[in-house]
Amino acid sequence: MSNGRLEDFSINTILGPGSSIDGDVESGGFTRVDGSIRGNLSARGRVVVGEKARMKSNIGGTTVTIGGVVYGNILASERIIILNTGLVLGDIITRRIQADEGCLIHGKVTVCQSEEAWDKAVAEYRDAQGVKSALSRFSLRPEKVNG
Repeated sequence: MSNGRLEDFSINTILGPGSSIDGDVESGGFTRVDGSIRGNLSARGRVVVGEKARMKSNIGGTTVTIGGVVYGNILASERIIILNTGLVLGDIITRRIQADEGCLIHGKVTVCQSEEAWDKAVAEYRDAQGVKSALSRFSLRPEKVNG
């Protein structure tokens, strides 16, 4: 029991070894990834990225455990755990972090001690994501003109 309630550790969503998804994934609870995802993963519960998993994704969840490779940003509302086999190429925003010896993180790590700091960091992150999304709709290459 935690905080007066029984925690649900059943896995709601699993992507097994050898499986892949090309697209965004939204999960209602505990999610485990042992395959590959190219697209964002948003879970309302815990996320476990297995040792053989490969993700080109932004990840959101309550507690996020990384054992594989993640190329993207991670937003963990409770905590993030990066195992010694984990590789994160992106920014991390969380309330608590555990990084095992041997893991690799290449990005900015923001650990928020207060609710106010958390709200500010999340708002800034979402604003930045919105700008990137809007800019991605425009071509930055000059148009070729015939004539």
